[in-house]
Amino acid sequence: MLDACADLVHEYGYDGVTTTMIAKRAGVAVGSLYQFFPDKRAVVQAVTQRNLDRFVTRIDTELAGLDAQHWWQVADAIFDIYLDMHRTVPGFSQLHFGDVIDVRLLDDRMDNNAVISEKLGQLLADRLNLTGEEHELPISVAVEAADALLKLAFRDDPHGDQRIVDEAKALIKGYLASRLPS
Repeated sequence: MLDACADLVHEYGYDGVTTTMIAKRAGVAVGSLYQFFPDKRAVVQAVTQRNLDRFVTRIDTELAGLDAQHWWQVADAIFDIYLDMHRTVPGFSQLHFGDVIDVRLLDDRMDNNAVISEKLGQLLADRLNLTGEEHELPISVAVEAADALLKLAFRDDPHGDQRIVDEAKALIKGYLASRLPS
């Protein structure tokens, strides 16, 4: 059902998808869909959570194989994974991490970017031996800035305007260079 939903969102956008369409594409009765999900928003929420889990898993896998001598390499890897998902994962370019549906789609206690910042903060703290809370605010600011700039990069170019992507990387690296230990 999640794959069907993601494909349909990719084809028709969030507003163009109904639970009936999701059930039909998934090859199940609509009543079966409602056994697992109360409404379309809940299905999309599950798709978005799955995308976040895949994003974090891919980052973790990439970092495990990366001999990162500096966090700049980590920043590049995170950007590259996001860009790849935006270009290849059905529905991701329409949903991102849920903010186009609800800024608190991933967690009703905090906005979606805060959820992403928290997950990235934990991952980076472990991988880069960051201690204390000194990295939390800079990572949160970097996530917000990157989110805005990547939306701009994809606004008029479905593959992402590489010039804006490059500027986003430079901006985030410059900002984090002044905030995180070398």
